Amino acid sequence: MKKTNVFKVLALVVLSSLSLMLTAQSKLDKQVLMTIGDTPVTVKEFCDVYTKNNLKSDVVDKKSVDEYLDLFTIFRMKVMEAHAMKLDTSAKFKREFEGYRKQLAKPYFTNDEISEELVEEAYQRLLKDVRASHILINCDKHALPSDTMKAYEKAMDIRKKALKGDDFGQLAVLYSQDPSARDMKATDKTPARKGNKGDLGYFTVFDMVYPFENGVYSLKEGEISMPVRSDFGYHIIKLNSITDALGTITAAHIFLQVPQDASDEDVQNIKDKADRIYEELMATNGANWKDMVLKYSEDNGTKASRGELTPFSVSRVVPQFIEAIKGLKPGEIAAPIRTNYGYHIVKLIKTSGVGTFQAEKDKLANRIEKDMRSKKSEEVVIEQIKGEYKFKANDKNVGEFIATIDSTILRAAYEPAANVDNDAELFRIGDYTAKVSDFISYIKAKQSPQRYVNVPTYSYQLYEAFQNQKILDYADAHLEEKYPEFKALVQEYNDGILLFDLMEKEVWNKAIVDTVGLKEFHARHYLDYMWGDRVQAFVVNVARPESVPAVKAYIEAGLPLDSLKVTMERDSVENVFVRKGFYLKGTNQYVDETEWKEGALKEFQPTVDKSTYFVKIIQVRKPEPKSFIEAKGLVTSDYQVELEENWIKELRKKYPVKVDQKVLEKVRKRYQ
Repeated sequence: MKKTNVFKVLALVVLSSLSLMLTAQSKLDKQVLMTIGDTPVTVKEFCDVYTKNNLKSDVVDKKSVDEYLDLFTIFRMKVMEAHAMKLDTSAKFKREFEGYRKQLAKPYFTNDEISEELVEEAYQRLLKDVRASHILINCDKHALPSDTMKAYEKAMDIRKKALKGDDFGQLAVLYSQDPSARDMKATDKTPARKGNKGDLGYFTVFDMVYPFENGVYSLKEGEISMPVRSDFGYHIIKLNSITDALGTITAAHIFLQVPQDASDEDVQNIKDKADRIYEELMATNGANWKDMVLKYSEDNGTKASRGELTPFSVSRVVPQFIEAIKGLKPGEIAAPIRTNYGYHIVKLIKTSGVGTFQAEKDKLANRIEKDMRSKKSEEVVIEQIKGEYKFKANDKNVGEFIATIDSTILRAAYEPAANVDNDAELFRIGDYTAKVSDFISYIKAKQSPQRYVNVPTYSYQLYEAFQNQKILDYADAHLEEKYPEFKALVQEYNDGILLFDLMEKEVWNKAIVDTVGLKEFHARHYLDYMWGDRVQAFVVNVARPESVPAVKAYIEAGLPLDSLKVTMERDSVENVFVRKGFYLKGTNQYVDETEWKEGALKEFQPTVDKSTYFVKIIQVRKPEPKSFIEAKGLVTSDYQVELEENWIKELRKKYPVKVDQKVLEKVRKRYQ
């Protein structure tokens, strides 16, 4: 036998073996693995879910077939119960499910080639942070050509002034129709606000509308753009700065608030205090950062986390923050900066920068789906759908109908003329025919008052939107039959929403409202909820140095601290604050530094603050069970677990499970 013939024979053997294996798997997939109640579950139904969650994922704790079978059974019983309770018929469920399905369908309405170009463009822009200013001249997106030209010419006149050397910020104050450019006086509802002179601060890709973003990223640093058109009007843009992107920023701060009505002297005192704090930080090279945050920061939301702010991007904070951070290395601290809120001493913890294109592309693609630039891709997709489903337009009928529309449409008060043929065909796609009556319904739902557009132009704008919407709706309605993987994913979301609603009804909310059950559960398990070592203590804050001797004498005399504040006010001793409470380790620095002994007293005098603190320990408490009120959150969570376990026992009775052990053994072998 020739060598080539040997290879042919071997190939045939391999292909035959593979064919037999696939046929055997297909037969197994159709077999019934179990019944839950009266509902059969095939091998394929179970294996599709098992494979997705255990073999095609990075889950830490992968389950064996038997373990997962039990989880799968419980899940299916719960979904069956949700259907029995008709939770899938509620308006809430339908609204939520439709929202999720809409999101799942989005990838099927994008063109890959256009999307890839947009992703690449977005990535290149993501690599840079920009700071820009603008001057806005309002112009409606549907403005008449004459009004559009007036706005454009006005924008060009302002640009000429800027190019001649006029200060861009002052031009923004004088001419910009963006109200944020100018100072705003306080009203009953809003505080006074200083204008930004057109400065939009730092931002990056997706932070601005797409046309504006295009205008910014086409400039060089210091350059002023030609008028850029967006839905808001014409923008004259000046690129102030372009730097390598910081990405996600993690930073901490010590914050000293400057009140709105602060005098110049008050502001100077706060600035001096900030400077002294910074000097002390520099003296230890920042080693005392945690202590300084606890003692001096007035941002109570971040004190417990060493002043650490929620990670942010450049567009989420005032530009002064970014200017300070740009010059820092991780761990370094910037000199105090002033913002509209007060003084900040900023410490940079880390910046993420921008990942590789491979690392960022999926996130960028998701953002593009939600952005107006996705219209580029949508336009291509619509043309593809037209071809696939044999779209046919009737332009004659469209023109004849639009000729009947009068000026009431510009007042959002359109009613069709008496001679309109409601059944006239406008277009066909697949087995759907769009009629004049459909377009009339769309007009009545979507029409809005128009000032800058004539009747035919606005009518054709509405018709284009109507036609595109119907084309997309038709394709969307056929997604499940065209894409089996989409159908399966939609079913997963359907079941998941039902399960959430069921758990909320049968377990989570039930535990919250069952006060008697909660208390009884706590009584059975009270030793599971214990306090650690703690003390009850008085913490006295004396804000003025001249008040310290009187307060100190009162405390050392052993007089009752409960009445200290009242006594001091009676004796005209001001700015004394008393707090009595229980403290665990780590909840108050001064309490931590006081000896935990009944009657112990200690005085604290911070070096950069005029306040003095006294701590007096009232009693030391050993570990003890928490009361029901103190432990209620944890008790509720644990009680929910018990409720669910009991409920599952009831479901097993209602929906008895029968597993075909022979079929199960075949499934086990498949995954060995």
